[in-house]
Amino acid sequence: MSDSEPTPAATHAATPSPEELTRAFKAFKKRLKLTQLDHDSRIGVGPLSSRASGIVAIAPPREYPRAVWDALVAQGKLKRASQGQYELA
Repeated sequence: MSDSEPTPAATHAATPSPEELTRAFKAFKKRLKLTQLDHDSRIGVGPLSSRASGIVAIAPPREYPRAVWDALVAQGKLKRASQGQYELA
């Protein structure tokens, strides 16, 4: 490789594939759901209460680079929340 060619990692980080975006979005939704269920199952939160979980934003899974999350925000599937957290749009 010459110095002018981008490395495969740099190219991959700049343009995530549609399959990677789909996997990342599914992983985000699963982690959000599990976080909400974990919060709701704590002592002091009644199972019969009509109050929904107060958790709407989470830190995204670390298995995917930030470029993936930025691409999902650009697609309108996620919104940025505070301090590196994201929420469903």
